Amino acid sequence: MSEIKIKVKRISEDFSDIPLPAYETEDSSGMDVRAAVENEVVLKPGDIKLIPTNLQVEIPSGYEIQVRPRSGLAAKHGIGVLNSPGTIDADYRGEIKIILFNFGTEDFAIKRGERIAQLVIGKIYKAELIEASELNQTKRGEGGFGHTGKK
Repeated sequence: MSEIKIKVKRISEDFSDIPLPAYETEDSSGMDVRAAVENEVVLKPGDIKLIPTNLQVEIPSGYEIQVRPRSGLAAKHGIGVLNSPGTIDADYRGEIKIILFNFGTEDFAIKRGERIAQLVIGKIYKAELIEASELNQTKRGEGGFGHTGKK
């Protein structure tokens, strides 16, 4: 497994009790990131809220961090990351904030230090687009959205 180093900075020491993002198991691909909220934030059904993490990062060029939902929050409470996966670019130096959405039917309270999303490191490949007048044909062709049927 490859490793890279990413610098992380806490914006305010007021939240120094909140652990940095961390892998919860040996083979986790995402690090859980936590809410840096002073008081409980209630996400009502249909609400969208930007939840602070109190963190800034320095991602090496050629990499990104993807922000993804936590499966437990999604399955048990209907809580998701609205722009999933969100992207944190290598040249961004602002605070990481998580756009949470309540797809569920009940209020959901976000508490200080609660794990709210996962951060996954990804390698970036730059594509060179080559304009063409024709493309190679495939068996699938232009079949899209449900073209293979229900079963």
